[in-house]
Amino acid sequence: MAADHVILSIDQGTTSSRALVFGKTGEQLAVAQREFRQIYPEDGWVEHDAAEIWRDTVEVCREALKKAGSPSIAGIGITNQRETIVLWERASGKPLHHAIVWQDRRTAGLCETLRAEGKEAVVQEKTGLLLDPYFSGTKLAWLLDNVEGARERAAKGELAAGTIDSWLIWNLTGGKAHVTDATNASRTLLFNIRTQDWDDEILGWFDIPRALLPEVKDCCARFGVAGKEVLGAEVPILGVAGDQQAAFIGQACFEPGMMKSTYGTGCFALVNTGTEFVASQNRLLTTVGYRLGGETHYALEGSIFMAGATIQWLRDEMKLIKSAADSEKLAAEADPDGHVILVPAFTGLGAPYWDPHARGAILGMTRDTHAADIVRAGVESVSFQTRDLMEAMGADMKGAGLSRPNALRVDGGMAANNWFLQNLTDMIGCPVERPEVIETTALGAAYLAGLEAGLFQSPADISAKWRCDRHFDPALAGADADRRYGRWKEAVGRILSR
Repeated sequence: MAADHVILSIDQGTTSSRALVFGKTGEQLAVAQREFRQIYPEDGWVEHDAAEIWRDTVEVCREALKKAGSPSIAGIGITNQRETIVLWERASGKPLHHAIVWQDRRTAGLCETLRAEGKEAVVQEKTGLLLDPYFSGTKLAWLLDNVEGARERAAKGELAAGTIDSWLIWNLTGGKAHVTDATNASRTLLFNIRTQDWDDEILGWFDIPRALLPEVKDCCARFGVAGKEVLGAEVPILGVAGDQQAAFIGQACFEPGMMKSTYGTGCFALVNTGTEFVASQNRLLTTVGYRLGGETHYALEGSIFMAGATIQWLRDEMKLIKSAADSEKLAAEADPDGHVILVPAFTGLGAPYWDPHARGAILGMTRDTHAADIVRAGVESVSFQTRDLMEAMGADMKGAGLSRPNALRVDGGMAANNWFLQNLTDMIGCPVERPEVIETTALGAAYLAGLEAGLFQSPADISAKWRCDRHFDPALAGADADRRYGRWKEAVGRILSR
């Protein structure tokens, strides 16, 4: 590979589209970012304009490459918001409807109907997932049912559907490639992660034609070639992974028992279970961690819907802080013996509760409760929810004869908050490690493309590049942590809908 060859990493997220340029040793050379509209047609509905996402993606790619000095590109890596679904016309490439976002809850009723029919056990056995509107399958069924003529056109092969990675690849290649990778496919509710193929039984439940869906490839593969009109030269697309799996790779979690947690809009924790499908007994998800060389490596995942979004709520709606950075200062000033608990169930609760109808609450307030106490409770809520996930993961792994995680690697915006990370390590009772590079999602996509391009030789080569910026050890007595966690569990019990 020539010395000036770089990897272009596309990081298409929930609120913004970004492009980052990485050099041959994984160093970040340039970044460009653009936020886009959030569309809320009805209560609990969340949509994106897929055409806007595509336009923004092209612009940030061109801008990042210009900032990097217009280097030669060895390949493109793509990472994306995972469960968001797009339905488009093959002939024109135009979306038939706004993309339905992973946060959208419009199919909660359909999920409840399927659960009442006894289908959740089949879903968990085949896909590793639970019946929840979070996943793409019910969203795609809704589009086919509610976009005029969509079912008939899908049956004729006139339409295509896919997650955001598929949508971007279709456009990058001028409609020549309709593909995805195993991690994104594993989040659709339609993909059998044991057989690594779309599941005909589940497709039949939703009347979704197999031909509507993309071909599923390894995370490192030849996904297609971006046209010259996009970036000025033809560039191969060599690596793809959903955002949380990309962060998993960026954190070099390649050995069983290694765990990472990303604190962005939500919190998403994954622990490596190796090549073994570990069926959760504690309402976690079994998912594809990554697939390389045709070999699938699985992970247990816990999803929290409100992490950084809780801090945004404290800032934008409650006006208790002026910036996210203020949360660290106020949390440190709050009464350490306070009993205020904030349960941020603003869009329901994710793992391990999976209650889409739960709603947020602040409990334990007294006349002398201050703004700092509520801010601290908001930050602490993320630590409590992480402990929920780790308790469930530990039980599942023990049942499978695997060791409980002995450290947690963290990334995402909240990982910059030192007070939060100390509170987190105190609450979960094991070390927390923050890497030098916290852009782990985009870096993971770059690593995948670099592996396929030959820039990196193996996962071990990637692991050798991981560096710890700061290590946090528990300083709070276990009994005190348990007492605070008990108050959290009591508060959650009060707001659950079932």
